[in-house]
Amino acid sequence: MENTGFFKKLESSVRESCQIDNGLFEKYDVKRGLRNNDRTGVLVGLTNIGDVVGYEKENGKVVAVPGRLLYRGIDIEDITHGFQMEKRHGFDETVYLLLTGKLPQKNELEEFSSHLASLRGLPDHFTKDMILSMKGKDVLNMLARSVLGLYTLDDHADDISLANMVKQSLNLIAKFPSIIAYSYQALRHAYQGKTLSIRHPQPKLTTAENFLHLIKGEGFYSRLQADLIDLSLVLHAEHGGGNNSTFTMRVTSSTETDIYSAVTSAIGSLKGPLHGGANLKVLTMMEDIKKNVKNWKNEAEVENYLLKILKKEANDRTGIIYGIGHAVYTISDPRAILLKEKARELAIESGKSDEFELYALVERLTPEVFRKFKGEQTAKVVCINVDFYSGFVYSCIGIPKELYTPLFAMARISGWCAHRMEELTFSAKRIIRPAFKNVYGRRSYIPLDQRAG
Repeated sequence: MENTGFFKKLESSVRESCQIDNGLFEKYDVKRGLRNNDRTGVLVGLTNIGDVVGYEKENGKVVAVPGRLLYRGIDIEDITHGFQMEKRHGFDETVYLLLTGKLPQKNELEEFSSHLASLRGLPDHFTKDMILSMKGKDVLNMLARSVLGLYTLDDHADDISLANMVKQSLNLIAKFPSIIAYSYQALRHAYQGKTLSIRHPQPKLTTAENFLHLIKGEGFYSRLQADLIDLSLVLHAEHGGGNNSTFTMRVTSSTETDIYSAVTSAIGSLKGPLHGGANLKVLTMMEDIKKNVKNWKNEAEVENYLLKILKKEANDRTGIIYGIGHAVYTISDPRAILLKEKARELAIESGKSDEFELYALVERLTPEVFRKFKGEQTAKVVCINVDFYSGFVYSCIGIPKELYTPLFAMARISGWCAHRMEELTFSAKRIIRPAFKNVYGRRSYIPLDQRAG
């Protein structure tokens, strides 16, 4: 039986020991969250991989600019529109670009995709022993333990030579969809009473098609749905070295630990709701709006409800309109623009056009509502981020909520691996170790029998 009094006293002592005067952060010029006072990120490294642009500095001032995302110097809009115009999926091409720094030729892409497809299957008994037998209520947690399990099957797990890291990276990128799909199937069987469906990966399908096959089965998804999953994977594959999970990957990798431990640390970061769970928050908020706004086309009614959310009078009472705003993007998030382009088509196919128009209305009204609430002088420029439409897209496809953040991991593993190899091959070759200043003060040790109660 739990000793309530003991734990309350212990909790009180821990809380007191954690208190730090806010004024000390200013006194010592501490960059909380590794952010400067102007909200820009503290520069801690260099990379050749991804670039996230949302502002420029002119005469020492931060100036908002339309958002841009570049993979190896190529604009994400050009990449996306390129493979869409050729009516093919682009995730494998994107992975190749992130890892190698160049776009593959046709024969290189075919060979690369074929190799990834050959690695999709999980080792004998791995699915049963690591996924089905060990129950789990969270897919990301099951993914993390499965990644650690792969360490035991790798005869060269601790080898950090570039050649071995390339092999390990491709193996993990290829296996993530299978691990995630099987983890979900195990979860729904164990905790939701659903039929257990373990399907074999199909080598002739694209990464997006194969994932939908593993989740929904052959014939239960459309070409457009597969296109949207592929697009989502491309848009989430990389986002610079400063996002929390990628930075975690680089910090952990800088110790020269194995790839399985480093990837697991990145998954743990992504699992945090402040990083990977925003699209679920958007979906919940929009469900609340749909229930409480009678006329979805009435701008005044929608605007009034958004103001209620900001005033902490509606939804979850946090005062946050989810899916709005970003740490870097200010005027626009290019990923959101690209996703919205195809989301409209999916809404029509799914019979959810009215719902899509409500999303679009909230997107249009929120910046003005935010200005009214904050005041013209204090309100910062805000835009929707990729999470605003991604949850809607997944719901139209019929992707379960338990898979929203794992889908993020399925894409970002490619960026994580690229950053690990860069960190261990050509970066500073130093363990990442920032400084913390201790402000607790000196105290004397008191013998046990002299301590006051």
